[in-house]
Amino acid sequence: MHSGGDAVTQYGAAILGCAGERLSAAERRLFAETQPFGFILFTRNLTGVEQIRALTAELRDSVGRNAPIFIDQEGGRVQRLRAPLVRDWLPPLDDVARFGADAEQAMRLRYRIISAELLNLGIDGNCSPALDVARPETHAILRNRLLGDSVETVARLGRVVAQAHLDMGVLPVIKHMPGHGLGTLDSHLALPRVGADRDTLDRVDFAAFRALNDMPLGMTCHLVFEQIDPRPSTVSPVMIELIRDRIGFDGFLMTDDIGMEALDGTVPERGAAALAAGCDAVLHCNGDLAEMTALMARVGTMPLVAIDRAERALAARRAPASVDMGALGAEFEALSLKHPA
Repeated sequence: MHSGGDAVTQYGAAILGCAGERLSAAERRLFAETQPFGFILFTRNLTGVEQIRALTAELRDSVGRNAPIFIDQEGGRVQRLRAPLVRDWLPPLDDVARFGADAEQAMRLRYRIISAELLNLGIDGNCSPALDVARPETHAILRNRLLGDSVETVARLGRVVAQAHLDMGVLPVIKHMPGHGLGTLDSHLALPRVGADRDTLDRVDFAAFRALNDMPLGMTCHLVFEQIDPRPSTVSPVMIELIRDRIGFDGFLMTDDIGMEALDGTVPERGAAALAAGCDAVLHCNGDLAEMTALMARVGTMPLVAIDRAERALAARRAPASVDMGALGAEFEALSLKHPA
């Protein structure tokens, strides 16, 4: 914990996107004034190696520190960077299935390569792995992004994926806490509701996250667990307390994208509700300047408890040993020959 005499870095309680390939003057001013904890990039921001490196440098320069920069680079459909800038990948669940008994080795190599590619561009956080347990009814928007249909498989491979990121100097973000596997709607468009009893959730969905509760960062889900609380997890003090106490996660907790239609109210109202519920930061992805300005005016800076979690998360961002990308790629290709897609 911070002692009273320490200088404390003040972080704005948000992770923000930006509109295009370079920062506008207005974005620079907003980021300098509000000091968001970090940033997140999307396809609209990513056109070339030198452009991406320039943008990540601009983002950090705007806040005057080595802010974390995140992306969704799971592979498959959720892969913001694509060839020829980086490798293209099958969805995670498809690769797990095809590699079979070699899945651990394959996923370790896959996410070491992904992490090295990200770090080369100035991106040092990846919103992966998804630790939701796949079910037959899991919505198609999510299902093949997952790692397995049992707690044991998800926990085992999730640990491999997360550690591969950390070993390469990239912060993993476990998601979607406390578990989205029973969701049958797309939370980008509607609010999923789950009627499962507490015991089932505790044995399966929550257990997958409990197994990785030592990870530095996590992301909530916009999903209602009807047997526990009528509010979506992101804005539910009951569910955030469950994440902290029952799952035992004391890492830095960000919301899923606050702009998703699963949530009611304005963007600033949603952000304020999430922080009041116990989230550490609000994730805002679309790069809309007016929304970001209004959000930051409402959420302000992090309290000390969130700053402590932020600092611990950043301390996990360690420089990797030298990386031989050729050797990593060759090892993955050799394994792929044994298990053709």
